[in-house]
Amino acid sequence: MNDTTDLLKRVFERGADKAAAVAAAQRERTESAADVEYVAGHKNMLQLIELRWIAVIGQVTTIAGAILVFDVRLPLVQMLEVLACLIAFNVASHLRWHEHRPVTNNELFLALLVDVASLTMQLYLAGGTTNPFAFLYLLQVILSAVLLEAWSTWTIVAITLACLAGLSVFAKPLALPFDHARGISSLYVQGMLICFTLNAALLVVFISRITNTLKGKAAQLADLRQRAAEEEHIVRMGLLASGAAHELGTPLATLSVILGDWKRMREFKANPDLLEEITEMETQLKRCKSIVSGILLSAGEARGESAARTTIRGFLDKLVEEWQHSRPVRDVDYRNRIEHDLPVAFDSALKQMIDNVLDNALEASPDWIGVEAGVADGTLVLTVLDRGPGFAPAMLAQFGKPYQSSKGRPGGGLGLFLVVNVARTLGGTVHAVNRPEGGAAVTLTLPLSAIALDKEPLHAH
Repeated sequence: MNDTTDLLKRVFERGADKAAAVAAAQRERTESAADVEYVAGHKNMLQLIELRWIAVIGQVTTIAGAILVFDVRLPLVQMLEVLACLIAFNVASHLRWHEHRPVTNNELFLALLVDVASLTMQLYLAGGTTNPFAFLYLLQVILSAVLLEAWSTWTIVAITLACLAGLSVFAKPLALPFDHARGISSLYVQGMLICFTLNAALLVVFISRITNTLKGKAAQLADLRQRAAEEEHIVRMGLLASGAAHELGTPLATLSVILGDWKRMREFKANPDLLEEITEMETQLKRCKSIVSGILLSAGEARGESAARTTIRGFLDKLVEEWQHSRPVRDVDYRNRIEHDLPVAFDSALKQMIDNVLDNALEASPDWIGVEAGVADGTLVLTVLDRGPGFAPAMLAQFGKPYQSSKGRPGGGLGLFLVVNVARTLGGTVHAVNRPEGGAAVTLTLPLSAIALDKEPLHAH
């Protein structure tokens, strides 16, 4: 529990002060949520651009088939002019939106309005409501219902309804025989079937894609909410640690005075065993006072002030050596596969984070611990292995969440929770799996850029 307390203290030290940390976290969450919205809007705009290219191909095919196969008289020049305008708009849209830019509801609304206007012009030139492809308006209405806000959707509904009414009044009817009695042989019925097929196929394909985009957006927002809850949990623990440190100062000082008085008492001086126990009590009391003092000083300690200049191999070698000498572990299989020693800066929070991973492995496997270190693609990869019972499936699914532990004691699971959050603040990850031969493996990855000296690129020596 002392190691978890140390790590909690170090996590709390990473903020300049509590209010600034909370404000920064809130700004980051707001910006991240906005980024999710922008990404989803951008993907939806790209879907509309792709759909518009399909519409262009469909219109060219339909016009050519109507004129060449069915000998239907159409104003070809005017229809090609409308088609050219639609192509020009789509090219301009592609040039504007091929990069990741934020897309608003109004911009999606405008794009759909252009599609409605293009369809209306083509229908006006090709029979108005007597054209079986007039039902393509439903495609625009359904897309607007999925992509746009409520007011925009109802505006599209009103506009398409007005367009249909206007076409029924002003458009010249298409010169097609309405011989419905012929069934499938009727040219109008065939056009309706083709229109239905297009509507159904396009809706299935694009609504499925848009739904997947919305699901991805919802998953990202859920992840942001989870991270926000975890960050707030850390802040609350930091506030609790700071308050507890203030409260513990007085009783610890009192205990120190009492132990000092006991050591000078004749009864204790004459008993070596009691005197030895008092000395041990004083040692542990000094450790408690050191932890409390560190917590009280942590609010004003900015990130990096406790960092030490070292090398990556030297840091890991010393860390494993100190940990092995201070723990009752029987065998540590340490393999440092880092070929080039790199100058980096490690602070005590990182040291305590790795110590916590090692301590968890030791509890599961007191006889043997494996540690493997390496660098791949500018990333430090540290794997801790054990021969214990491994993680339960439920724990693997909730790995790194607070109070997820098989130890059955209050506060269990906080160590790994803080480990995951420290790694995440540095751009790294912590991943746990069960080994096929038994035991578990916890892999910590950390970009070297996060621990580079003065944020300069690292070069091998």
